[in-house]
Amino acid sequence: MDPTRIEALFPHAAPALRRRVVFVRKAVSFALIGVINTFVDAGVFFLALAALQSAGASVRGFAALSGLCGCGGADDLMLIAANLMGWVVGVTGSYVLNSTFTFAAESGRTLRLRDYGVFAASGIVGAIANTATLVLVAQVMPVWFAKGCAILVSFVVNFTMSHFVVFRVRRPADEAAELDPRV
Repeated sequence: MDPTRIEALFPHAAPALRRRVVFVRKAVSFALIGVINTFVDAGVFFLALAALQSAGASVRGFAALSGLCGCGGADDLMLIAANLMGWVVGVTGSYVLNSTFTFAAESGRTLRLRDYGVFAASGIVGAIANTATLVLVAQVMPVWFAKGCAILVSFVVNFTMSHFVVFRVRRPADEAAELDPRV
């Protein structure tokens, strides 16, 4: 059906319908960018892990660190380091792509260090929600099902944080406050 015909038939519902369509498009774009960045994160993780495991100095350094902190073996610490490297690259790519495409209207396609920090912090919130969901659901359901639930929960948390906190629509007062903290 022609969009102008819908507006003619339902003039009061058209604005709400347009907002919903925009919201759904943003959610789909956010999800697609999330899939891309999942592959980026995994690629960086596996490359970093291989590099850390193949460098003798790295292995010795992580072994020494694990001996000092008593916080796991060298292999565990290399997994954590590689995972953090993958996450940082993934969250950075996600911020750039979501600023440019998903939330272009809200961000003005402008990258801001403050927004990146909030985006990264919201990613941590999503990771915590993901992990908590995984552990809780795995108590009563198969792990594959728990992981699926965890992915859905972190998607909802990350999208909600991005939509309502990181890339919220800026009002003139918000912009003035960023420029002059006394406002």
